[in-house]
Amino acid sequence: MGVLVEMGWGGLVQAPWTITWTDITHRVDQIQGVTITRGASDELSETQPGTATLTLDNQDGALTPGNTTSPYYPFVRRNAPIRISQAVVPTTVGAAPWPLSMMGDSFDSNSGLWATFTGGASVVGGRARIPLTPGVTSVMQSARQWTLPGASVCARLTTVPTPNGSAVSRSNFFVESTTVGTRLGFQHNVSTGKLRAVNLVGDVDGAPADVTFSEIDHRWMRIREASGQVYWETSPDGWEWTVRRTLATPSWVTSQSLVVSFNAVRTGGTGDYAEWDLLGAQIRPRFYGTVNEWPVGWEGLYSSVTISATDLFKRLNRLPPLMSCLSEEIKALGPLAYYPLTEPTGATSAGDLSGATAGPLSVTQVGAGGTLEFGTATGPAAAPESLPTFTPASATAGKCLVADMGPGYEAASTGNWNQQQAWFSTSTPGRVIFALTGSAGTMQIVWSLNGSGALQAEAMTDGNTWVTATVASGNLADGKLHHFAYDESSNNVYVDGVLKTSGFVNWMVGLRNLTVGAYAGGRLWSGTIGHIMLTATQYTGIGSQMAIHYQAGTTAFAGERADVRMTRLAKYAGVNSVTIFGTTHDPVAGQGEGGSGVVARMREVEATESGRLYAERDYYGLAYQSRDQRYNPDPASEVFTIAYADLNTLGVQLADDDQKLCNQVEASRPGGATQKVTAASSVLAFGLYGQQLSILKTSDNSLVDAASWIVSRYANPDPELREVPIEAYTMPNYLSILDAEISSFFSVTGLPAQAPAASMRVTVEGYTETIKENSHTIQFRTSASARDSVWVLGDATYGRLDSTTRLAY
Repeated sequence: MGVLVEMGWGGLVQAPWTITWTDITHRVDQIQGVTITRGASDELSETQPGTATLTLDNQDGALTPGNTTSPYYPFVRRNAPIRISQAVVPTTVGAAPWPLSMMGDSFDSNSGLWATFTGGASVVGGRARIPLTPGVTSVMQSARQWTLPGASVCARLTTVPTPNGSAVSRSNFFVESTTVGTRLGFQHNVSTGKLRAVNLVGDVDGAPADVTFSEIDHRWMRIREASGQVYWETSPDGWEWTVRRTLATPSWVTSQSLVVSFNAVRTGGTGDYAEWDLLGAQIRPRFYGTVNEWPVGWEGLYSSVTISATDLFKRLNRLPPLMSCLSEEIKALGPLAYYPLTEPTGATSAGDLSGATAGPLSVTQVGAGGTLEFGTATGPAAAPESLPTFTPASATAGKCLVADMGPGYEAASTGNWNQQQAWFSTSTPGRVIFALTGSAGTMQIVWSLNGSGALQAEAMTDGNTWVTATVASGNLADGKLHHFAYDESSNNVYVDGVLKTSGFVNWMVGLRNLTVGAYAGGRLWSGTIGHIMLTATQYTGIGSQMAIHYQAGTTAFAGERADVRMTRLAKYAGVNSVTIFGTTHDPVAGQGEGGSGVVARMREVEATESGRLYAERDYYGLAYQSRDQRYNPDPASEVFTIAYADLNTLGVQLADDDQKLCNQVEASRPGGATQKVTAASSVLAFGLYGQQLSILKTSDNSLVDAASWIVSRYANPDPELREVPIEAYTMPNYLSILDAEISSFFSVTGLPAQAPAASMRVTVEGYTETIKENSHTIQFRTSASARDSVWVLGDATYGRLDSTTRLAY
């Protein structure tokens, strides 16, 4: 067993499904070890960015940045993806036959598991090497002393063979019966690039399951039997498995002792080999992030690199401040042109914030007179940045905005569905909001209000004939801000978030030029226009996503659940994976104005809900736990128990101080009352320990509940274990200890007689671990689990209000 360190050379951490990982474990200094820190110092502190530090051998210069001779050049660079796991290789216990779950080999030496080597098969450099030599069958086979029922066996294909001109070349991983040709497992057809899950009888399978082999997705392969079913599974990392085939367990599987074999055959071409390793390894991810730097150092002539890496929070913390909720929602759709029109007073042009290089909108004079003043009108309520005011001298004299959006937009408009939206206000009907035209002028679409103030589209597709279609919007020339969105894929038009018309407007292609507030020198707009978004995509159903921008602009999604808000904020940061734990997710106030970073906004939600936010340790994603994830811990939810005698007892301390004491909370919320909750008996006994709380609750009652939750837990906190140091490597429940995550529970039993109880249950807040050769120390930072006990009506343990539990909220 040992640490497994992999680098994603040239990969993008935000696109893990595209990364081909390279094992660099052999370079790790196992004496100094790998140190990883995650989580928070206690339950009142925010989780911090997870970090990892390790020293790597650079004697060959492969890890020197800029070294053109490095096999990893030019990808030895900052922000290279890295993942760290612990690979626990099992050993046999008792007498043969053993279940296959006990079969393990790291191939560091001849383990004695293998009874047969033919065709050049061998153990080389920590791997099982199976040659694919023309005309030769290579086999590496175990002794017949294994069983599959209720067990599994896995292996990692570390070196993938290539066809090399052979029409037939196969590399196989099998579990075999006593009958020749009866076996099950994986066949990698190197020549065709297929991976086949097979159940062979007489070397024939009438219904195999094939997938196109992926060096990323199918690196790990596993055969597993459970409850009368055999499962063929693959994994990119040895942790998350995908079932490729299932089958009722063949009778021979339950009645025979089995062998495991790696074998390969090639009929022609030139030879190479497949390499397998980590047989039977159970993987436990410990860290996923990016390398901060590659500082090359020397000690004499020996070269090493001591690197540090940080998890997803580093990337999130360096993102620019958020704009308004409306702007972030628009940008999240990936527009090809986005003109907020929020430039300050005195501006003479407006920029595109899509990042897709659409040209700027320039103020253009039509006729004589009129004004166009930026920064003078109020935008949507939840996006209050100022918008421009269009004041024409007449319908044919004034100022408008004009842009050439470039050939990129023109090409996208030609080959995809067009989507368009804007906000506007006016008291003058019969004017143009904006118009789009093609380079040749044959394709044109004009969005305007008709003489009755209803939204309408005028479209031309042949350079001659206009088609006018009116939306059943009612009079929008009422001086109020309105929003419209059009989706060509469905021909739907939404006004103020509501579908008004379906089957609308003709197909438009080759659009390029944008005019805002006029068309063909006439119908100049009088009023306000802003937040114009234009795009063209191959996707359908974008209209409904644009429709919710009305809510984004008016309420900033006030009242949505905390878990929905957390996922929405992650979307703004380009993180599409947020794992939600727990079921208690209260509504939260509107997202608020721009100017804060995305992490700050997430922390507001976390604090409002007494939840927990952290970066995952096995992939590029976030996890958010609601407060009820910790409610009423019981033995069934413990990940492990450990005796006090098995701890590093020099580091164990029972804390009883005022670090967490709080007996008064003064709480406030957006648009609500400021309220105070006090525990008078605690104030009398210890003096006043106050706290200010400003959170996103949506009602005064829920605000009081949140304040009361804090006071009830910390008015007189009990003594607790805050640090639990474990040498996990030597523990028989090593895997269970590795499964402990933020908010997991475990118990320390057999405490000394001086302790207040013989056993204390704790909650994990964070940890620091150091992984070395034959050593894995974990210093858990913990809090008292009993603090999260809540009242349950009629429950023998949790039904004693104000005695053992408290009211939840």
